[in-house]
Parts: sequence; C-alpha cells; structure tokens
Amino acid sequence: MIKVGIVGTGGIAEWHASAFINNKNSSVVAACDINENRLNEFCDKFNIQNRFSNVDELLEKSDVDAISNATPDAFHKEISLKAINKNKHIFCEKPLAENFADAQLMCDSLKGKNLINMVNFSYRNSSGLQELCKTVQSGEIGNIFHMDANYYQSWLTSNYWGNWKEHDKWLWRLSTKHGSMGTLGDVGVHIFDFASFPIGKIKKLNSHLKTFKSKGVQIKDYILDANDTFLSMVEFENGAIGTINATRFATGYKNKLELKIFGDKGAVKIEFEDPITEGNRYMISKDTQREITVKEDKLKWDEISCPPTLTNFEKFIESIIQNKNHEPDFERGAEIQNILDKCFESSKDGKWVNV
Repeated sequence: MIKVGIVGTGGIAEWHASAFINNKNSSVVAACDINENRLNEFCDKFNIQNRFSNVDELLEKSDVDAISNATPDAFHKEISLKAINKNKHIFCEKPLAENFADAQLMCDSLKGKNLINMVNFSYRNSSGLQELCKTVQSGEIGNIFHMDANYYQSWLTSNYWGNWKEHDKWLWRLSTKHGSMGTLGDVGVHIFDFASFPIGKIKKLNSHLKTFKSKGVQIKDYILDANDTFLSMVEFENGAIGTINATRFATGYKNKLELKIFGDKGAVKIEFEDPITEGNRYMISKDTQREITVKEDKLKWDEISCPPTLTNFEKFIESIIQNKNHEPDFERGAEIQNILDKCFESSKDGKWVNV
C-alpha cells in the first residue's frame, strides 16, 4: 500500500484525496496546511488522522512514501524540492513551476534519485486523446502539415461558476501580484500539452497576450493586469504549423478543449469539456480519394470509441509499484513551462522566438 501525504488542502486537494483514497493500492495517511481550520475540515472529511501545519513537520514525523503537491503555483518548487530531498515520490499540480529556470531546477534535483515524478496535466485522462496520439504517431494519417487547438472558457462573461467580481478564488487569477500568469498560465499549460502531445516538440512560436481593461482595472486589492486571452502561431520540429489559443471570453463555452490535426493521408479531431465522460472518443477522416458528385455529399468522419485509460493519479501509483515512470513527468512539465516563458517573451517583443 502506497502511503500518500497531501500538502495544501484547498479545493483541488479534495480531488487528489478522493483519487488516492479510492485507489486499492494507495491510502492518504497525512495532510498539511498553514490554515488550521481548512486543514481540520479537510482531514475530518477524508478521515485523515495525521495533521501538520507545515511540510517539514509532515516529512519528518510521518511515514509517507509519496507527496501530492496541491499547493498554489508559487509553492510548487519549494514543496517539491523538500519532498525530493527526503526521497519521497512526488505528484505535483500544474504548472510545474512559475518559470522554466525553477522547473529545470526541480528536474535536476531528481538526478541520481530513483523517485517517481509526475505533473497533473489532467486532460491526459482523456482516453480519446491517448488513442488519437497513438494514431498520429503511428503514421496512420501520414505527414502532419497543420493543426489547430483551442481552450474556451467564459467565466468572465457568464456566471456558471459564480460572479467572478465577488469571489477571491477567481479574482486572484486576474492579478499578477497575487501570483497569476493569466489565461496562459492557468489553461495555456493544458492546451500546449494537449496540442503538442500527439505531434511532438514545438520549434518556434509567435504569441500575443491581451488583457482587456474594459472589464475593470482593480477590484479590492486585486489589480486586474493578468492576460485574459492569448493567440499563438507555432511551428513544430517536424515542420507542421498551426495555432494554439485560449480565452476566458468564449461565451457559450464552459470549459471546452478542441484539437484538429491534418496530415497527407487523413485527419483527426477531438473536443470535450469533461476528459473522461466526453473525452472517450475521437474522430478520424481518411476521405482523401473519393470524388464528390452530389452537392449535398459531405466528406466522411468516423467516430472512434476508446476504452478508459488510467488517470494521472492511477499512473502515479502504478509507476511507484512498477518502478517505471509514466508520463507526464517533471521533464514534460519543464518543457511546457519553457513554452509558456517563450510566449511571454514573444508577446513582449512582438516577434517569433525559438523554443
């Protein structure tokens, strides 16, 4: 039984706790948070007996095998490095760090240590995405020429998650002073992994980040200066080009990801809001030879249903048991963080940059 300690007991930690508690090969035996009330509520809910006010105490006094790092972005590096230094396997929320230098430091700290490390790029839980990736990498749709990927949210125009102007949990995401990297850091980390996972490494990019002042410039002590939307043109190492974009102003879309990849022998596409219940299928077209003779004829797309894949949480525990690191690992997390850094650089300088 793999014994897990959870660091940080905010909202996303409940997802971590449920996943590890419901896994037959793991249990949650400890948790820590600087907020005592939040810590006690969390531990009472999940029947966790060992409660600590800081991660150093947890690492010294508990017998955990692994740490689940569910802290805010600014603490990912510090907590993960402490866990690695104590020879604990580490599962970290995305993004891996606040910048590439920190992410690379985290990767370097693992050298010479036989420790499992993973980053929670949650849309890898889509079995449709996993199978689409295999299809593309097998060469079934040929040489890849073009792709488009979008991540659409609309919580700045819709109230499905509550009025953002009234809740700190949303306001901080709009303020760089409070640690936000905006839409790029929040969901860009997902869409860049989502888009490049099937195709391969990005060679260069040209990105434009936009903050819309029309929504307001400050609410309470939150200065609303983080980017709301970004547009990116990319070129991959294999020569393919495309666009990768995200926004919080996509009225009509709650939390939707879309990906289309076009090759010389076919094309694939996938779209969903929930990676498990909706992301369990993808579409493929190999309609490249048929001549359309009737005006109403449409090119053919086939739907491919996909069996469930292991979630990142399940992969993490399995990796520890098998002593074989599944992806997405810290190296992948650092690769994506480098891309985000280059997007900021490109937008600031208004030019293409090499990745």
